[in-house]
Amino acid sequence: MKVCAEDGPEVTTDDKDIVSALRAALADKVGTKRFELWFGASTRLEFDGRTLSISVPNRFFLDWIRSNFRRHIDQACCEVFGDNQTLSFNVDGALDDASPEKKSSAKSETMAKQTHRGNSNGSTRQSGPALRVLSADDSNSALSATEPSSTFTKRKFNHLESFVQGYSNSLAFASVQMAAQSPGKLTPLLIHGPTGVGKTHLLEGIWTAAKKSRRNVTPIYLTAEQFTSYFLEALRGSGLPNFRRKYRSVGLLIIDDLQFFAGKRATQIELLHTVDTFLREGRQLVFTADRPPGELAEMGAELTTRLEGGMVCCIEPPEYATRLGIVERMARRMKLNVPADVQQFIAARLTNHARELSGALCRLQATSVSLGRGVTLAMAEEALSEMIRNSNRVVKLGDIERAVCNVFGLDPSSLQSTRKAKSVSHPRMLAMWLARKHTSAALSEIGRYFGRRSHSTVISAQKRVNLWMADGRQIDLSDRHWDVDEAIRKVERQLQVG
Repeated sequence: MKVCAEDGPEVTTDDKDIVSALRAALADKVGTKRFELWFGASTRLEFDGRTLSISVPNRFFLDWIRSNFRRHIDQACCEVFGDNQTLSFNVDGALDDASPEKKSSAKSETMAKQTHRGNSNGSTRQSGPALRVLSADDSNSALSATEPSSTFTKRKFNHLESFVQGYSNSLAFASVQMAAQSPGKLTPLLIHGPTGVGKTHLLEGIWTAAKKSRRNVTPIYLTAEQFTSYFLEALRGSGLPNFRRKYRSVGLLIIDDLQFFAGKRATQIELLHTVDTFLREGRQLVFTADRPPGELAEMGAELTTRLEGGMVCCIEPPEYATRLGIVERMARRMKLNVPADVQQFIAARLTNHARELSGALCRLQATSVSLGRGVTLAMAEEALSEMIRNSNRVVKLGDIERAVCNVFGLDPSSLQSTRKAKSVSHPRMLAMWLARKHTSAALSEIGRYFGRRSHSTVISAQKRVNLWMADGRQIDLSDRHWDVDEAIRKVERQLQVG
């Protein structure tokens, strides 16, 4: 779908039926609440027979809709129009004038971006989003904040006592224990590592420990995505003072998946002032991320230096002894009788992360029920053979380079060259994307390998490939056009073969 200049063509016909159908299709894709939040009264959709015009009250709204809902808009247009239509994004200040709420929202957004440390706590009482705090007896319940009208669903949180310690996570576990016992002593605390190594378990554990303690420390646990959503909702509803009182007055703030804030400048500024408030008052912050602060360049130097000034712990994939302990504990929790030799077999053959071990036990449990007999080593070897084959293939950067060159008929040295032709640059971006997916290599390591490029080049390549996939784009590979999903599947099959 083409995008016009932001002032767009003049709309001469208002086909209400088409616009209504488009709104319904879009609401179905993004959800009613998100649709009302971003495509409600202050966002105007118009169709003139060839161009769909989306008008919003300010630049902030325009950037957010284009960044987060472009794919959904394209899909809704295809459903309603049956073919590609020209799309125009416009800023119309009259929409802001038409809505007092939007005036407050724009003002709040400006305040959020420009506010400084001295006035960041806010002083005016305003109505903001209804954010629920759990009571002390909800120690095993769900998150301490929910969306205003959402159904509050409780779930059990993990405990520190159920975390399996080992060499790979000992420093992180000890740091979390210290933060739970003496809040503010290690702040900010950042735990980083690949997926499935126990980062979220530790965060839930420290939240549970804080709720059980008698130190009267109020903890809040939420993901970075939730923090962003609540902040934007506070902007829209003029509820920044309430938002800040909510998140800057607690004794322990826990935020998961810090890398989600990358590129979200206004939210980063809000988080920065929140961090500064906690540091000034000696209260505890705990974060997780998928990489160390030095590789979170899009977070900005102000935030990353504050993270580096605290305690930074890395969790590696679990070693054999830790994996064995995880298997034993999971089997006991599932009430599944797994003989010692089967536990050892699983721990020895599946080496990536705890979720893989959980998946193996679930498969064994299903196999045992379907066959009507207990778990044995022979059963495990047969039931888990496919998982083990896939797990044992350790992918290295050189493997990805060879697979990409083999599939697309490239010279072995081309991906590390300085050539910028699409026939080389597109495979190189694809290789960087695959390296992020299939290896634990750092951004800087991937960049150095593929022609001594910077980590920002790797991030850019990853975003470009994600955009190709979202748009169903065809790309230039091996002197012909390839569907990007087909190209990725072909390279991944080559990686499996070895």
